[in-house]
Parts: sequence; structure tokens; C-alpha cells
Amino acid sequence: MADRLLGIYNAFLLDVDGVLVRGSVPIDGAVAAFALLGETADVLLLTNNSTKTRTQHAEQLQRLGFEVYADQVLASAYLAAEYLLDKRGAISVWPIGEEGIRAELVAVGHRLAGRPEEADAIVVGMDRGLTYAALADGLSALRSGAQFVATNEDGTFPVPDGVRPGAGAMVGALRGMGFAPDVVIGKPSRVAYRLALKRLALPPEQVLMVGDRLETDIVGAQGIGLDTALVLSGIATREDIDSTGIRPTWIADDLAALVRGDGVDSAAG
Repeated sequence: MADRLLGIYNAFLLDVDGVLVRGSVPIDGAVAAFALLGETADVLLLTNNSTKTRTQHAEQLQRLGFEVYADQVLASAYLAAEYLLDKRGAISVWPIGEEGIRAELVAVGHRLAGRPEEADAIVVGMDRGLTYAALADGLSALRSGAQFVATNEDGTFPVPDGVRPGAGAMVGALRGMGFAPDVVIGKPSRVAYRLALKRLALPPEQVLMVGDRLETDIVGAQGIGLDTALVLSGIATREDIDSTGIRPTWIADDLAALVRGDGVDSAAG
């Protein structure tokens, strides 16, 4: 299976949390498996984690032993900044989230609004320091006509001892005030996958998406024609495949098993 897997795809899109790491801990065998993939094909990291810049994501993974570079990282904060630049040019933005969002918005040429009422758009991602005041500012921006851009709507993200609230909790707070996102950038949105395929300059059939979430990684990739591999080292379980009816092309215990071909099943059909 390993030779076949590495031979039939010219590129791999990998989620990070639940595929390479859990929190700040590498998943067993993931460092070596990532290196092997990089020797045989193009590899991009497609992550909904908006808390860090591309450079910060790469540096953190490098400290854990992964040989990865910033230009391989397509994080939702960066993708949101690029999306707005492509659709609206450089605009005034009010961020709700951590440093990754603010830094990536400024890096591509956007301006941070001085007051929420002055913002052309708000960009919302995970914020582990979220306050009532921040939500009130977001509401003010939305009531003043700002476009609502969600980096992603993941309800949770995996950590070594379980799961924690994700960006979906922040987006959901604003939704609870009567405002749904105008656009969601991260998986399962096709926006993320289109930008990734554009970067790779490859057709969908030559690319495999590897993720740990059926409802984001797998569904999103399937929607744009990619083959998919579910690894069981993060959120989803084998039982979830039956209960949801979402069937990836491949299923394996983790990235190392997928690359080795140990116990890999075809789940499609």
C-alpha cells in the first residue's frame, strides 16, 4: 500500500492538529512520515488554526523535529487575508482572534481599523483570551455594515489530554447575536482547497488530503474532487464513518501507518 500511495499522488495536503501533533506534542511516527512524504511529493499544510502566522507555525513544527518551511503552511489566518485582498483589495479590518490574524492581515497590506465602526470587515478566529468587550466590538462592527469573515468554524481542537473550544465558539457567539458569517475561509470551505490547488498548480485527482476530521478535512476535500485519507490520531473514529456516512478514500490509525501502509483500509464506497 505504501508504494502505491506514494506513487499515485503528486502532492499531499496535511492537516496539522490531530495529524502531525496533538497540542505541542508530535504524534508517534509523524516526524519520519512527514519527511518521507517530502522526499517523494509536494507537501502543504492546510490548517484551520488561525492563532499563528505561517512563520510561527513552521517554527513551532521545526522545534518538534519537522522539516517544514513557512511557504508550505496555508493557515486560515493567512488564507483569510489573501481572500480579502483578492476580492476587495487592501481594506480596513477589525480582527477578533490572536496574533496570527492581525499579523497576516497587515503582512498582505490590510489596515487594522482604529474603531470597530470603521471596519470594512471583521475576521474572526480562535481567541483564548476572548472577552465580553471583544464580542461587543464585533457586534458594533457588524451593525455598522462590516463583512463577517470566519477563519473557520471548528467547534473544538485536539490537545494531548482531550479537546478544547475552537474558533467555532467565537463565531458562534456572534451568530447568537444574529450575524452569520458572510464567508468561511477554512476547511470545509472550498476557498481553502482552491487556494491550495492554485499553489500546487495541480488538478484535484493528483492530490491527497490527509486529515482527522470527517466534517471538515474529508467533506471539504471531497467537495472539490480530492481523494482523502482519514487518520484516527485526532478527532474522528471509525464509528463516526458509519454514523455520518462520510467515507474517505483511505483510513489509517495515523500518518505513519498511512505512509507505511500498515492496516490501511479503503473506506470509500
